[in-house]
Amino acid sequence: MSKYLIAILLACSFLSGCATVPTYNYKPVTMEISNPPLGTISTAQVGDTMLQQGKHSEHDALYLRQDTPMYNYKFTRGYYLKKGEDENSEFYYPSGGPDSGQVIQSALSSDAFQVICLDKKSGRLFWVTTLNSLEIPVNKADYEKKKYSVASSDSFQQALIYSGKVGNIVKVGYREFSNDLARPAFNNDVEYDLSESKIIGYKGARIEIIQATNEYIKYKVIQNFNKAEI
Repeated sequence: MSKYLIAILLACSFLSGCATVPTYNYKPVTMEISNPPLGTISTAQVGDTMLQQGKHSEHDALYLRQDTPMYNYKFTRGYYLKKGEDENSEFYYPSGGPDSGQVIQSALSSDAFQVICLDKKSGRLFWVTTLNSLEIPVNKADYEKKKYSVASSDSFQQALIYSGKVGNIVKVGYREFSNDLARPAFNNDVEYDLSESKIIGYKGARIEIIQATNEYIKYKVIQNFNKAEI
């Protein structure tokens, strides 16, 4: 009996029921974000976001802390998003973002990767191929479960960014993002004369300026943006 076949049999002996046909039934949670909280005094450096409001999707994710070899594959450090689960298993796939893990397949492997399988009972990681075969588990995978923010089809964010101060004039940039992409047609740079008022406003947002220099601004958010139509 070959070493590879023995390894497969051992994998099955450790498995408490990790399905070989993955179940893709997971739906992330859409969350509203609004920072900073109303009425709190905050400080932002030049280039920092003063006010951020919108929504995004929050996924359950698996984070590999280090590159992890799995026979003819290597799973690199990074995030893998949950795709589904059944009674015994959870299934994860590379997140696709800049901090995503990647699956590197050896030229010796003839069956392509489909999804990572986490056995709920043992906590061990396996992987499932495109032919729905279950492959060798990882004995020492260094991972943790985390939450991961992802731009979804209905993601939308508005932000005010501090751009500095010249004399009594403070400069603020307005930015919109949809599905994690900037919407240049809706961006704008505005200036406010603090000698006229310490309250600045844009698209319904109202901010009281407590102190402003060309390095930082101290302020308090009085009111958030109006609900935007996208």
